[in-house]
Amino acid sequence: MEMKKSFAEDLLAIRRRRSPVLPVKEDVARFGDAIMKILFPHFSDEEYFSPEEIEGALRLLKRDLNHVLLPLAGQMPKGVSETAEEFFSKLSGIHRALWRDAEAINAGDPAAESGDEVVSAYPGFYAIAIYRVAHEFYCLSVPIFPRILSELAHQRTGIDIHPGASIGKSFFIDHGTGIVIGETTVIGENVKIYQGVTLGALSVNKSLGASKRHPTIEDRVVIYSNATILGGQTVIGHDSVIGGNVWLTESVPPHSIVYHKSEVRVRNREESDVIDFVI
Repeated sequence: MEMKKSFAEDLLAIRRRRSPVLPVKEDVARFGDAIMKILFPHFSDEEYFSPEEIEGALRLLKRDLNHVLLPLAGQMPKGVSETAEEFFSKLSGIHRALWRDAEAINAGDPAAESGDEVVSAYPGFYAIAIYRVAHEFYCLSVPIFPRILSELAHQRTGIDIHPGASIGKSFFIDHGTGIVIGETTVIGENVKIYQGVTLGALSVNKSLGASKRHPTIEDRVVIYSNATILGGQTVIGHDSVIGGNVWLTESVPPHSIVYHKSEVRVRNREESDVIDFVI
């Protein structure tokens, strides 16, 4: 009579099947941290005294990236080395875009004292930075890796931006906690979003996963806290303001103001029954 396999045997077989085709999450996180340290001194006490030193650090980072991407080689349209080269060719553009984001946050937030404070202390900036890095890998059709990168920012900031989203210049996330931006979201330039905003999909069949499922937000739109905007055909016209707690599943024209009106009543406590909630 054949003995039943032990859990350890089953687990070993599963690990052997999966480990050759998956990047190690810790390695992906280290790459994300390392690239932020090179791009911004705010994230590191490392000092560079010449361009050659920075070029050397970038070569080491490229080597590490090749190592992290190696398990995915059979799933990418281009080779590991070519993919890494293409990503690093875009790094200067990513860096410029991130400084525009930092400047937009500094200019739009009265509490911000400088761009350096934004880079150092604002979770919205960090989430945008990791998104812009992850988005380039998404555009290069690298599987899994950009999602792990974006989840790193999600864990640290509470801001969930899918790397497939398309986000224009000078993006401003204020406070940020609880923001969700779906994969096919398109966001224009100079857009400002507050905490708790969801840019999501209506109920969509799995077979339609490649379709446009998330909304389009045009230039210079402001979306206040806890607003929910759903649907791939939903377009928020440029220069609109979406108020807090609004629920939208249809488009609004440019220059719109959309708000949720609720009623708050005030009564004299001595004239009313005492409300005693236990939470």
